[in-house]
Amino acid sequence: IKNCYFANSIIFSLQIFLGALAFSFFAKGLSGSYMKSMSSQIERRFEISSSIVGIIDGSFEIGNLMVMVLVSYLGPRVHRPKIIAVGCLIMSVGAFLSVMPQFLMGRYNYERITVSVDNSSTSVSACSPGSEGPPATDAPETLSTVINAGCEKTTNSYLWLFVLVGNLLRGIGEAPIMPLGVSYIDDFSKEENSAFYIGMFGPTLGFLLGSFCASLWVDVGIVDIGEGPCINPKDSRWVGAWWLGLLICGAVNFIASLPFWFLPYSLPKEGENENLKIMGKTSHPSLDVKTTPLYFLPALRKLFGNPIFTVFIFLTILQYNSLVGIITYETKFMEQQFNVSVAKAIFLIGVILLPVTILGMFLGGFLIKKFKLHITEMAKFACITFLVAYLVNLLYFTCSCEVLQVAGLTAPYSGKHIYVASCNAECSCKLDQWDPVCGDNGITYMTACFAGCKSSSGTGKNMVFHNCSCVEGQGLGLGNSSAVLGQCQRESCAKAFPYFLALQTACAFILALGGTPTYMIMFRSVSPDLKSFAVGIEALGGRVLGGLPAPIYFGALIDETCLKWGTKSCGGSGSCRVYDTKEFRNVYLGLIAGLRAGCCLLYIVLCVLIIKRFKPDGKEMTDSKNAERSTSKEPETANKREILPGSRTSEESEETYM
Repeated sequence: IKNCYFANSIIFSLQIFLGALAFSFFAKGLSGSYMKSMSSQIERRFEISSSIVGIIDGSFEIGNLMVMVLVSYLGPRVHRPKIIAVGCLIMSVGAFLSVMPQFLMGRYNYERITVSVDNSSTSVSACSPGSEGPPATDAPETLSTVINAGCEKTTNSYLWLFVLVGNLLRGIGEAPIMPLGVSYIDDFSKEENSAFYIGMFGPTLGFLLGSFCASLWVDVGIVDIGEGPCINPKDSRWVGAWWLGLLICGAVNFIASLPFWFLPYSLPKEGENENLKIMGKTSHPSLDVKTTPLYFLPALRKLFGNPIFTVFIFLTILQYNSLVGIITYETKFMEQQFNVSVAKAIFLIGVILLPVTILGMFLGGFLIKKFKLHITEMAKFACITFLVAYLVNLLYFTCSCEVLQVAGLTAPYSGKHIYVASCNAECSCKLDQWDPVCGDNGITYMTACFAGCKSSSGTGKNMVFHNCSCVEGQGLGLGNSSAVLGQCQRESCAKAFPYFLALQTACAFILALGGTPTYMIMFRSVSPDLKSFAVGIEALGGRVLGGLPAPIYFGALIDETCLKWGTKSCGGSGSCRVYDTKEFRNVYLGLIAGLRAGCCLLYIVLCVLIIKRFKPDGKEMTDSKNAERSTSKEPETANKREILPGSRTSEESEETYM
């Protein structure tokens, strides 16, 4: 009876650990994908450039790298469940810290210049001949004065550092979950993949949560419905409730930490003699004497002396760059290029692109098992699928719609690209303001002042400007047309977007299909004793040279396509209000195509090297068969890695799509 009770307690502890680990995978996936989806909202809330957003995004990688090597090295020597618990707790603290600026900055006052006069139905004249801007006395209080008054109360210029530090802590907290969790399972349990399967739901729900929060006004719960914004979610000044999801992520990560505090340091190997007692800090099967510093350099030389592994590392770095660049700025690209709201873009990623990617990864692993593909066959399959995906990727350039026509920026006044023309010269418009209106002629004007509007009617979202001297409507003479709040809609974008989404879905599926065979090439091409070390080097190289710099240089180049920068309440340049969509498309898609062109070349080189080394009549084939035979006892371990080729970026499995 005593032995039976002991065995049941061991099984129960393992089940608790597997359940807790699955939930921790879910929690980190939820947080990681949510933060990715909120990049554009954070950019607008803090009035920062895309390159700074890239630095914030890269801070996660910095935090992860700060402790990854230490955690991997000391993992078997420490209380792994409690270290995972501490990691989840640190992630929770990071999420809550990122929320702090929302409560320090006060209400979000977006850039605008027109408000109603008291309780009457008339509004401020956008164009006041002979004036130097809005009247200063006995006139309705303009928003510019409200913003300047708020400027005296708080300084918000560097509060985005809270988000950066919070993201850094999230990276530190995530570092121990994957390596320590996997090693604990490997040491004390039969091979089990349920934790990975459950964890895959995290990124999907993270994007869905991001879509919901992006559709809510940033000051939800603070601003009354009647005092709500006069802009819609498609406006470049719209900021969603980015902080709300972080509160949820922080709570989920805190809950994920709780079970690990009550789990033992070690357990007998599942299936072994249950009469073995847990004696303090017992030795661990995963503790390899070859993890000493004396083994590091020889192992490193041996790995990079393998040309297949060396090419694989360069391939990984290029893939990381393209994938991280895509996921970080995908929602911004959809919004600017196809006039899709950020909330809708995030939703489509979560319900279409991410599930299709996961399906492709599973199917790729299934094909390897079903047909028992040899390394040469896997190399050919991976190479062909990537080349096909690259051809589909090139078709992205055919998906375009017309450039947003903004007077003075992309559309000329009287044949010239100037801000001030004869039709608005007397209005004394301010060049640093952005409160766009759409004229009857389908052209967007930076403000109603630049449209030369002399009067207006209505309030809030229903405000209409009349007698606009720069707007020439159909059937109406110059100066007899009107304008409404907001940018003009681009009709062709609605037709091009479904085509783009279909191409992207096909490309995501094909890439994921070849992703699992690609990752398995690394395991089949290195000696069994170097597999774990190879995984660490591959993850380190990808993060340092891919995950860290990619969002920064992608963001910096995207900033170069900005046509009109916003203005902060206290002065200075804010976030971008409107981009040159043609240049944006060329930069964004061009970077992706260029990086993937390098991947195509490396895939071909990798395929040639593998075929040459593992050809059927060669000595390497015999050696590879012996190596495979020696590792055939652990097919499930390989499968655990097959499931998630993106496990090399454990914090962002969602990055493997597109």
